[in-house]
Amino acid sequence: MTPISGSATASSPAPATGADRPAPPRSRAGLAAMGVCALLVFATLVALGSWQVARRAWKLDLIERVEQRIHAAPTAPPSPAEWQRSPDAARDAEYRHVRLRGTFDHAKEALVQANTTLGAGFWVVTPLRQADGTAVLVNRGFVPPQARDPAARTAPAPQGETEVTGLLRLSEPGGGFLRHNDPTADRWFSRDVAAIAAARGVAGIAPYFVDEDAAPRSAAPTATATATTGTSADALQWPVGGLTVVRFPNSHLVYAITWYTLALMVAAGAWYVWRDDRRRRQHHASPATDAAVP
Repeated sequence: MTPISGSATASSPAPATGADRPAPPRSRAGLAAMGVCALLVFATLVALGSWQVARRAWKLDLIERVEQRIHAAPTAPPSPAEWQRSPDAARDAEYRHVRLRGTFDHAKEALVQANTTLGAGFWVVTPLRQADGTAVLVNRGFVPPQARDPAARTAPAPQGETEVTGLLRLSEPGGGFLRHNDPTADRWFSRDVAAIAAARGVAGIAPYFVDEDAAPRSAAPTATATATTGTSADALQWPVGGLTVVRFPNSHLVYAITWYTLALMVAAGAWYVWRDDRRRRQHHASPATDAAVP
């Protein structure tokens, strides 16, 4: 029998398996393509973030200008010569506090569906015929469904020459969200100046309307005020003016932070890929470590 040696032979380490061996380096063409794509995406995201910063500055300036217009003393609205010469005349005067003088044509009023702090109901939109022959649609205020009939309103309708102050507003063509104006059925969901004027046969209409200020008698009560004072809605004198809501959504800072954060994530991902590829190349450039040990 062959004797067994008392000293054990040193065993060689097992070669590295595929799971232990680092992945090979990426091709330089692939890295270049990934780098170009990452750079384009990064630049696009940064541009979007910068655009939102600029939009935020514009929005803050708009809010400041509108606030100044709302609280300024009333002035004359754009003249017929101005809005006939330039369609932007009314747009440049939006939310300006204006003063009008003329005679209401109550027979041609329109009721536009509305939701306000006083509940659901209608805006009473009435043409005001001015001395120069032109007309302006005036939103005289809100009425609930039970006061849609002029005979059911507690406040007497203005007669004769009347002075009106309010906020100049741009026309709202088409209708509301998923609801279209139907002149034939006399259903209105927005204050579409041209459509209402055409349906009522009002000539020489201005391309804007005016939200009338709250009269001292109504003081534009809110639903909360009505509840706390114990005054019932039926006791109010309809229509109630001064319910214009001026609100500009301003989420541009959130959008800017979102775009910039995504840009940083793209940059971090590109850096990780570069570092990982560098590690792979360093490993493959070093002497093989999976050779047998003598």
